[in-house]
Amino acid sequence: MAVALDRTASTLTTRSLRGLAPAALATVVWSGSFVTSRALHDSVPPVQQAFWRWVVALVAVAPFGARQAWRQRELIRRHLGFVLLASLLGVTVYNTLVNQAGLTVPAADMGMIMAASPVLMALFERVGGARLGVRRAVGLLTACGGVVLLVGGGAADPSGAPGDLWMIAAACCFGSYSALLRRRPTGLGGTAFLFTTFLFGTALLLPAQAVSVAAQGTFTPTPGTVLPLLYVGVASSAVAFFAWNKAIGLIGAARAGAVYYLQPVCVALLSWAVLGEQVGRTQALSMALILGGVVLGAAV
Repeated sequence: MAVALDRTASTLTTRSLRGLAPAALATVVWSGSFVTSRALHDSVPPVQQAFWRWVVALVAVAPFGARQAWRQRELIRRHLGFVLLASLLGVTVYNTLVNQAGLTVPAADMGMIMAASPVLMALFERVGGARLGVRRAVGLLTACGGVVLLVGGGAADPSGAPGDLWMIAAACCFGSYSALLRRRPTGLGGTAFLFTTFLFGTALLLPAQAVSVAAQGTFTPTPGTVLPLLYVGVASSAVAFFAWNKAIGLIGAARAGAVYYLQPVCVALLSWAVLGEQVGRTQALSMALILGGVVLGAAV
């Protein structure tokens, strides 16, 4: 009996570590996408940012997922409602809202507001019947306290600007998408799912893209616009979404969401490394709380 329990514990630990690694990878890569979105705010309209991001992502994933999606077309057709909802939340709406917020909200503030989404992931899982456990709940609350301290310390705009509301809506979309991933149809391959959601999500963006081009015109392709779009299309979309979906499948949205609290820390470090911004005492304390919460919340 003891040997069997030891083997079970070892399996759970290995599974947890295998899930935490891709969650951390996705979180780090996504941190850069907030900086990219902010950098493009005055050169590429928000909807066009989202549209070309997903076109690039679709091209990047197609060699790996198109054939698998075709083989599983009957499974996809049977679960078309699920796939369309995941496409709408995770592809069409989420990143468009982030880009819209980037018109007025600094990248660091965007990362901090998005750090609220793990709370929504945990709540959605709890509503779905999942038990969070005392340790994980304490971890989530600790990390959330770090985010609140960071925002309350003056790093985020307290005036309730429209950009903040766009980011709150984006956090709700991402939390919903992450919780929804736990219901992905059994047998639907990861790359097939990515390709299908990218395809449907891009198609759903077409009407908004047409309106944006007609009203705002097209942007000028330069290294300053194309290279960031390639980054968010390949790294922040194809790579990060695959890693995040893998993490959700292994450890669930709530535990992966605890790792997502690292995002404001990553954004702050990027700001320091790239922009030379200094980290104050309040920010350092907030980061300590966030990291401590991640350790507790991500534990088995």
